[in-house]
Amino acid sequence: MRQITVATVQMAPRLNEVEANLERMGKCVEDTCRDQKVDLIVFPELVTTGYECGVRFTDLAENVPGHIINYMAKRAADFRVHLAFGLVEKHKVESVIYDSAVLIDPQGELLTTYRKVHLRGEERLAFRAGYRFDVAETSLGPVGLLLGWDLAFPEAARCLALSGVELLCVCANWEKPHQAEWRSYVFARALENSLFVAAANRTGDEYAYSFFGNSLVVGPRGESLSSQQEGVEGVGVATLDLDEVRKNREDTQLLQVRQPRSYREIVKMY
Repeated sequence: MRQITVATVQMAPRLNEVEANLERMGKCVEDTCRDQKVDLIVFPELVTTGYECGVRFTDLAENVPGHIINYMAKRAADFRVHLAFGLVEKHKVESVIYDSAVLIDPQGELLTTYRKVHLRGEERLAFRAGYRFDVAETSLGPVGLLLGWDLAFPEAARCLALSGVELLCVCANWEKPHQAEWRSYVFARALENSLFVAAANRTGDEYAYSFFGNSLVVGPRGESLSSQQEGVEGVGVATLDLDEVRKNREDTQLLQVRQPRSYREIVKMY
């Protein structure tokens, strides 16, 4: 058995206050790892800044690696834990920024940076879209990252599953009143790809949005392993056996019996 322990954090970031949010994230890592062995902690999307920053996103964006990565890498190394979280990434040209997620290993090394591919609504005004789904080879096994609305597109999770991902980390800002679709997408992505999904959704209110939390960890058969209460900050913890991914895929032949030649419409622009 390849058992690991995964924690999802639902918190309400302070809008435009990067240092305050980093301090809270660091304290969360310390508190979560103090009394138990945790292999991975997943934080929400844009957890370092909040969501409705508007034009301030450009000022709050940072290079990767940079101060934010260095701060959280120190926490990862101190507590020997993988960390996944969302932030605003600055590219070479300062006006080009991305809604990104990173994965840091227990040695404090940056393993991968993912740039959100599917931007929703006003996100398209602030960010440039990413274009690829990368697999992070970790000591836990192959891990993939998605952000928020990416979850609504089955192609995204399927690309990662076909690349060998066994554990999908979703950092999200999913807002009210869309609780039902959030849960449906998380369970569907896990079940249809026979993988584990650790989905951390934020809480709290901003100018136009209210976020509900309900962070989830779901197994490869669609079983709920952790479900956090709506609207309450906190940490959910679940123990996973990653060997279940291969076993279930062999039992169901879910990926092996695909017929890609019949799916050509999927890759056409609408």
